[in-house]
Amino acid sequence: MLAPLAEALTALDTAWNAVEEAGDLTRAELMQAVTAMGRLRRCSDAVQAQLAAAVADESRPELGTDGLAKEQGFRSPVQLLAATTGSSAGDAARFVRVGEATAPRTTLTGQPRPAKRTFVQRALRAGDIGMPAAAAIIALLDRIAPRVEQDRIDEAEQTLVQQAPGLTAEQLGKLITRAEAWLDPDGVAPRAEERRAERALSMHQRDGMLHFHGAVDAESGAPLKAAIEGYVSRQFQARHDAVSPDAPDADRRTLRQMQADALTYLAEHALGCDDGRSPLGGAQVVVRMTLDDLEGGTGTATIDGIDQPIDITAARRMAADGGIVPWVCGADGEILDLGRERRLFTKAQKLMLVERDGGCAMCGLPPGMAKAHHIRWWGRDTGRTDLDNGVLLCTSCHHRVHDNGWDVVIDGVGIAAKVWFIPPPTVDPARIRRLGGRARFDLAA
Repeated sequence: MLAPLAEALTALDTAWNAVEEAGDLTRAELMQAVTAMGRLRRCSDAVQAQLAAAVADESRPELGTDGLAKEQGFRSPVQLLAATTGSSAGDAARFVRVGEATAPRTTLTGQPRPAKRTFVQRALRAGDIGMPAAAAIIALLDRIAPRVEQDRIDEAEQTLVQQAPGLTAEQLGKLITRAEAWLDPDGVAPRAEERRAERALSMHQRDGMLHFHGAVDAESGAPLKAAIEGYVSRQFQARHDAVSPDAPDADRRTLRQMQADALTYLAEHALGCDDGRSPLGGAQVVVRMTLDDLEGGTGTATIDGIDQPIDITAARRMAADGGIVPWVCGADGEILDLGRERRLFTKAQKLMLVERDGGCAMCGLPPGMAKAHHIRWWGRDTGRTDLDNGVLLCTSCHHRVHDNGWDVVIDGVGIAAKVWFIPPPTVDPARIRRLGGRARFDLAA
C-alpha cells in the first residue's frame, strides 16, 4: 500500500535535489517535479482513504461510547477526521465513503472478500487517480446501482477508471454525466424534468447595476448558449480582422463583457426588428441522435456545446421548432472530399468534423469556438481539403500544434475515426499519443 507513496516521494526528492545542485529547474526537471508531486498527492489520498475507513470502522454505532470518535471527544468519525486533518466535513465524508468502498471486506463467517469497487481501489492505490476522481466515480456507481445490472456497473467502473487519468475535474464531470446517460437512459427524462422544475432567473438592482442570477436546464439553455457564443465568436473575429488593433478606439472588451453585450443584443433584437445584419455569426443549435431513437422515441440525444444529454421527447420538441441541423451530410450529393480543388472546408465538412471531434479536438472547447484546420498544411505540405486531413481546433490549440511540434493522427475513416495527438519530445520523450476529440468522452465507443 505504501510502496507507490514511497516511489512518488523518491521521484520528487530526485527532482527537487536538482534545484539545490544546479539552481533553477529546467523545463524537463520542472515537469518531472510537477508529475511526481501529482502522483504523491494521489498516493497520499489513497492512504488517507484507507485510514478514514479504519477510523469509521472503529467508530461504528454499535460500539457506543467505546467507539474511537467518541472516545476522542468527537460526535462522529467525520468530525474526528476533519479536525485532525484540518479539512472540511465534506472532504472528510468523501474520504470515508471512498475508503469504505475500496477497503477489503469479510463475510459473516470471516472469509475475505474483495473491495466493493475493486477497479477504483487498484487505480487509487497505484496513484493513477486521486480522491476527486475516485469520489465522483463511486458516487455515480452508487447512484445508478438500484437501476442497472451489476455487469454493466462493473464495465462502467473499469472504463471510467481507465479514462479518468489525465482529465481535469471539469472534463471528468463531463465524462461522468455522459456515463450516467449511457448506463441509465431511462433516467434521463425524469432527471431532466427535475432540472427543468428548478430553472430560475432573478434580477435585482444594486450600486447602479442590474444583476442577473439564473440557471436553466439543457433544453432551455441550448439556444441561449449557442446565440451568445455565436455573438462572441463574431466579435473576436472582427477584432482579429481589425486594420488597427492597437488604435485607441480598438475593441478591448473581456470575454465576460462580450457575453453581457450578447445578452443585451438578443433582447434588443427581440424588441425591435431584424435588419438582416445579425452579429450571431450563423449560430445554431445542433441536436444529435440516431434515426432509430428519433422514430422509436427511445434513448437519448446530445446538443453541441452542452454536456448534459437530453431525452428523445425534448429532442423532438426542439426538432419541431425548426432549430435542428442534421449531422448526416452529403445527402444532396455534396462533395465531402474536395482534395486540392479548394482551400477552405465546406459547411457540410465542418459538420462532419464536429460529429467526429465534438469541438476543439485537443482541449474540448465547443464547436462554435473551433475551426477546421488542415493536418498536413495546405501550403507547406500541399495538404488536401479532405475529412481525413481536417481537425477542429480552437485558436490556442491551433498555435500549440503548429508552433510546438505536436503531430495529429487520424485513426479510422469518417465520423467513427479517432483523433490522436502525439506530443513533441520536449513534452514527452516517449511521444505516447493522447486520445482527443469526441471519443475521449464516449463510453459507448
